[in-house]
Amino acid sequence: MASFVPALRNALRPAACRVVAKPFIAAPRATFFSAARLHKAVPSFLQKEQPRLRIGSEAPNFTAITTHGELNFHDYIGDSWCILFSHPADFTPVCTTELGAFAKLRPEFDARNVKLIGLSADALGKHEEWVRDIDEVTGSAMHAASDGSFPVIADESREVAWLYDMIDAQQVENLATAFTIRSVFIIDPAKKVRLVMTYPASTGRNTAEVLRVVDSLQTADKAGIATPVNWNAGEDVIVPPSVSTADAKKKFGAENVRELKPYLRYTSLRK
Repeated sequence: MASFVPALRNALRPAACRVVAKPFIAAPRATFFSAARLHKAVPSFLQKEQPRLRIGSEAPNFTAITTHGELNFHDYIGDSWCILFSHPADFTPVCTTELGAFAKLRPEFDARNVKLIGLSADALGKHEEWVRDIDEVTGSAMHAASDGSFPVIADESREVAWLYDMIDAQQVENLATAFTIRSVFIIDPAKKVRLVMTYPASTGRNTAEVLRVVDSLQTADKAGIATPVNWNAGEDVIVPPSVSTADAKKKFGAENVRELKPYLRYTSLRK
């Protein structure tokens, strides 16, 4: 009754004075701008729908210009795992150390069937100059056809950065020139996102941690296990709660299952 009275009063008013309530319809994330910002030019990348990426989502496909030529992302991944990692800009100190470190670890990633691909929101010409600096400063081999070489996307339009939600929120809000933040995506051969790590621009990534996570994911997929805190390849693993202790003993060997709690069982993966 209480809600009916105001509605009745409104209906009895002259038509010109009536309050018409309109339902709120949320605009797509990529096109929702406040009135105070409409006077600013909206960057082209913000005018597109932005996918909601979660663990298990399909990694969005794209075609882009890279230091290895134009490529289709899904075609590039093929039957491999892939690590996509982004950088705020070329010729910046933290990014220079990071790309050199990934290049030096490329043989380790190759051994795990993992392809690398970097991204920076600058033009291709700057990328090619920057790669020479990276090799000089870090002792890596980022230049084309070398052991450490991998493509770096020239995302000058920020199209890929927006597609993967790799743009600083404050810059989007202010419609400023958007630099990409430091994100890492690990993508499996089925093109599914398996891990997302995002760092502030001031913090360099830990390449050993990225490699450790690849080992964990691949081991879990192969053996149907989980890995405990600070786990490294070759160490004991955890029997997941979905597997009973009896079944775990059948699978891994009765003497090879160590029960600390009914829900916490360790085992080793014998070769």
